[in-house]
Amino acid sequence: MQLVAENLVLERGNRKVANDVSFTLEGGSGLVLTGPNGSGKSTLLRALAGYLRPASGSVRILDVSGSNGGTGESCEVGEVCHFVGHLDGIKSHLTAAENLTFWATYLSDKADSGHSVAHRVYDALEVFALDALADIPAGYMSAGQKRRLGLARLLVAHRPLWLLDEPTVSLDTGSADILVKAINRHLRDGGMAIVATHLPLAIEPARGISLVRKEAQA
Repeated sequence: MQLVAENLVLERGNRKVANDVSFTLEGGSGLVLTGPNGSGKSTLLRALAGYLRPASGSVRILDVSGSNGGTGESCEVGEVCHFVGHLDGIKSHLTAAENLTFWATYLSDKADSGHSVAHRVYDALEVFALDALADIPAGYMSAGQKRRLGLARLLVAHRPLWLLDEPTVSLDTGSADILVKAINRHLRDGGMAIVATHLPLAIEPARGISLVRKEAQA
């Protein structure tokens, strides 16, 4: 798959925060968004995911390996992406395993049919070092543990595109390394990832886009 963004103009509160953003992201590669607070990183990710409508421009997913050998539009971005924003997306009264079971069931598609929900949940808990907390309600977890649980849903259902907004918030160095390894594994498997971050992350292969904060007009 390819993600193609063309001439995106993004506004927030009637103020332009990004102008004429264009890029193409191929399967097996990542994109790192950097820039100061207010430069539009979160807005761009939400627009890519389909949560915000751009003032102008377009976002498309293209199937570059179609049966006819051509390039054709395949589906909406929201159907093929994981979006992890500033909120962890977990229910405090559910256990870690129950939270991931919900996401695995809700997001599953035919690409996940080779592994049971229980298998995928266990693997995700193990990768993010949460297997010892599988039966603990999320409300009792620390901020870092909750963040890891929110990120673990990346592994319980297949999505070619990962959109991650400041994913290392509340993570210690070891947990951030776990996340980077998961992203790099996803890229090696042909996936795509776009990550907004203030911290340097060893994501390979990846290129960067630096956004500039637009000052309000007087």
